[in-house]
Amino acid sequence: MIVTLDGPASSGKSLAARRLADRLGWPHLNTGAMYRAVTLAALERGVDLTDGAALAALAAAPELEFTPGSVRVFGRDPGPALRSRAVDESIKLVADCPAVRAVLVARQQAMAGEDLVTEGRDQGTIVFPAAALKIYLTASLATRARRRLGDVLRDRPGATLDEVMDDLARRDADDQGRAIGALRIAADAVQLHTDDLTPEEVTDRLVALVEAARAAAGGGR
Repeated sequence: MIVTLDGPASSGKSLAARRLADRLGWPHLNTGAMYRAVTLAALERGVDLTDGAALAALAAAPELEFTPGSVRVFGRDPGPALRSRAVDESIKLVADCPAVRAVLVARQQAMAGEDLVTEGRDQGTIVFPAAALKIYLTASLATRARRRLGDVLRDRPGATLDEVMDDLARRDADDQGRAIGALRIAADAVQLHTDDLTPEEVTDRLVALVEAARAAAGGGR
């Protein structure tokens, strides 16, 4: 059974997907980390971020290893470098590249086994349109900014909540306006608003949705 979690930036997708996968004992695929890994690799190797063919070749390179639960860049775990400001400032060029998206969508689909929790921006609409359960995880802009602020302060001491809200609002507009892989709510997705929920409560709601989907399918996967 494939479960997709899509939603806007800082909606808690990664934490929710990881906790759900842990609870179910299933693999977890963080597709945003894949785009970040390609961006980081391009910056490190000096690849022209406007050269679609070069970026696509990098995205397909075996030196970028993607498995559910991990990414490796040139043989190493990139760790916090994936969320560096340099990557944040450059990832749009990579994520908007049609050739890169074609490569990474194919690699994501190739990783789908019998059971998978996968999260990103286009998992239920583009990558796995036939997924058994599609969830759109979201929260208000103010809630997402408060959650994001701590991470931002580690890289940008002195950043304010208003600045983070402005950044997220711009990110939302960019994500929803992309020509390819735009953030959309799949017609058959279940929307889950997490403003007033703890991470544990979110996980409980997600597990209940999975159980209901499996029951509706007659207990099959």
